[in-house]
Amino acid sequence: MRRTPSPASVPTAAERVRSILAAAHSMTVVSDGRHHEIRRLDGTGAMGHFHLHAAWEGTGTPSPVRVPVRLELTDIAPTPVRDRLRARVTLTGVLRAPYDPDATDSTCMEFGQGVLEESGGRAYVTLQELEATELDPLATCEAGILTHLVDDHADLVPRLLQLVRPRPEPGVTKVVPVAIDRYGLTLRLEHRRGHHDARIPFRTPVRDLDHVGPQIHALLSAARRLSHTGHLLA
Repeated sequence: MRRTPSPASVPTAAERVRSILAAAHSMTVVSDGRHHEIRRLDGTGAMGHFHLHAAWEGTGTPSPVRVPVRLELTDIAPTPVRDRLRARVTLTGVLRAPYDPDATDSTCMEFGQGVLEESGGRAYVTLQELEATELDPLATCEAGILTHLVDDHADLVPRLLQLVRPRPEPGVTKVVPVAIDRYGLTLRLEHRRGHHDARIPFRTPVRDLDHVGPQIHALLSAARRLSHTGHLLA
């Protein structure tokens, strides 16, 4: 049986949603029975296009127009691995006017519910949780970090198998970094007939972008020491 990482070593559902919203390059907006593909999110993320707020609590008369809306986003691994879909995020709510895909200002959306779907299951996120969650400092540069590891340090990545616990069973044919966040690095271990992911936590959470390099080097150094002392995989 594979050990599930402790909650302290993985992002919360709210952190995952915030990271996906910040790093998204596109999303689908479903409103009035129409699907709008929005592909101009570079540099702003989904929340540069939509402004989320709580349900109307004013003292005056609320707007008579309430248009249901749904935002759909997918999180795709930036590295060449099997099954690149990592997660889906769906935000539902209402608008006070019909959705205008050509609007230059952000659209105000009354938040209803957030849903995160990953291989491990489904989680629901509230607006309060999103607002209280600090954005992962690696969220918008994760793709660059992972592709750098694959393109420039592909020979070093397999060494990290030394740190995987419990030890992988024989038959691993390929090791590729598939995700990184402030808490650690996730490797995709591919076999002839399948794959699974292995989580390697950092010693301490990354505080800022400058902190991630030393953390990765620390993992590689630890893996090298295990190799040299004979703690090899069976």
